[in-house]
Amino acid sequence: MVGWRAKLGFLVPAGTPTVEPEMFEMAPKGVSVHFGRMISRGADGTLNGIEARIATQIEHLDESVEMLSMIKPEVIALAHTATSYYLGRQKEADLTKRLEDRFGLHFITAFGSVITALNELGITKVALGTPYDENLTMQGKQNLESYGIEVVKFDWLRNVRSIFEEPPNRAYRLGKSVDVPGAQAVFLSGVGMPTVSIVGALEQDLGKPVISSSSAMMWNALRLAGVSPVLPGYGSLLA
Repeated sequence: MVGWRAKLGFLVPAGTPTVEPEMFEMAPKGVSVHFGRMISRGADGTLNGIEARIATQIEHLDESVEMLSMIKPEVIALAHTATSYYLGRQKEADLTKRLEDRFGLHFITAFGSVITALNELGITKVALGTPYDENLTMQGKQNLESYGIEVVKFDWLRNVRSIFEEPPNRAYRLGKSVDVPGAQAVFLSGVGMPTVSIVGALEQDLGKPVISSSSAMMWNALRLAGVSPVLPGYGSLLA
């Protein structure tokens, strides 16, 4: 890997087909991206049994980080927003610190990256859109509020068979439907929902920042790796 500016590692659910192409698309020249699969049971992407799958992924997270850390990335990102909703603020902070201390690298989460991005942009009021059900969406809302972010409107996609099978235009329409004048930004949650290709266009149409779990995760990983996170076309966060 001689000559690479940085190496980024992403831990993804075992069955996701969406994260890799989006991270490859966004990675600037000279930055290599690498992926590790988390251990879980069941059909990833579906809402049935999601809490049990998250629990299994967390139980084996040290093993997953250990395997991915062998390539010596500057940053490892947990590419699964719902894990943060399951853990809550304090447990996520404890997990992050423990893994950073053990493996001696930056360990970040998709949701933690969103919070960092909102703080960077000075945003305190958001509209939230998710591909989850009502219960998990409410957990996301409560997590945002635990960081002092007001959720002025929220909604979720209906009739989701698998998050990974959702087309980008559904994410786009969700973003438009949750936007209200009182929201300073729109947050599209869920790394598995394809958002990277529509963030820039949606932001132009709404006239305000649009942040997705994926765009925030890449932005945060790049800045922690010491690479300027300037990627035109993916919204104001990365512009």
